[in-house]
Amino acid sequence: MKAPPETMTLVPPTRAPADAAASASLAPALPLWQGVLHTVLVGLATWALSWQAGALTRTHVLVWLMALCAAALAVVAARRGRIASLELWMLEASALAAASGATGLWAWHLAFKPAAMAIAIIFVASNAYQSSARGQFSYKSWGFLLAALLASLAGDVFLMLQDLFIPGLVSFLLAHLAYIALFGRRVRWLAHGGALLVTVGIGAAMYAWLWQGGLPAELRAPVAVYVLVIALMAAQALGRAAQLQTEASRTVALGACIFMLSDSVLAVDRFVQPVPLALFWVLATYYAAQFCIVHGMVRHLRGQP
Repeated sequence: MKAPPETMTLVPPTRAPADAAASASLAPALPLWQGVLHTVLVGLATWALSWQAGALTRTHVLVWLMALCAAALAVVAARRGRIASLELWMLEASALAAASGATGLWAWHLAFKPAAMAIAIIFVASNAYQSSARGQFSYKSWGFLLAALLASLAGDVFLMLQDLFIPGLVSFLLAHLAYIALFGRRVRWLAHGGALLVTVGIGAAMYAWLWQGGLPAELRAPVAVYVLVIALMAAQALGRAAQLQTEASRTVALGACIFMLSDSVLAVDRFVQPVPLALFWVLATYYAAQFCIVHGMVRHLRGQP
């Protein structure tokens, strides 16, 4: 019986150079005219949205320049076949969501923030469908990935609304649990003791800082559970990468670690002290984390290194 792609990645098969080059990308290189179109559209969107904020401060100008640069780099990656077209749209929506939120364009922020994760869900679902058509479908792995993204989308929506922090926290807790289950497929659990020690130690130190900084009593237990779960998620991703030794698994592990950073910035800003441009940094790292996880897992589940 032929082993599914995710089992074969435990011992990467020997590939001919041409096959390895063909599997390096998720999609054909973006045509030049589409790359130019994406760049122009993002530039126009950045210009139009920024001027709606009124007189721009130097900080706002810097934020929009960073958003435009991130989108332009995503276009270059798509042109080289490093990312798929839907991933490009996800990164562009992410850049606009972070910049619009940081500069106070709330109407646009409410549109772009959920759009980024919705595009990620469509990207994963389309790849899952293509895999099933080839007879290489692992419904549990694809299901855990989609569940994590759906829970993340719910968390995004809850955190955009007033007085819904706990539902948002629960949604992301469920997302991390789904990621833990996904990262544990076909590999040993928490195989890297050093990674476990580091992530749990960082989580404990962060929790102690939040407690000392004024974490409300009613949130101490939920936040403690959340910190432990995300630390275990990152440790499992790092252990998985140590076992598989593939570029895709290392990309996933990087995303898991960036996720911890994003949540740390959010927690410090909310419970300890204000962080300059907090929303921008939280969202920039959050979307970078989600992109790395999605990109790496889709490559893995499609049998790519």
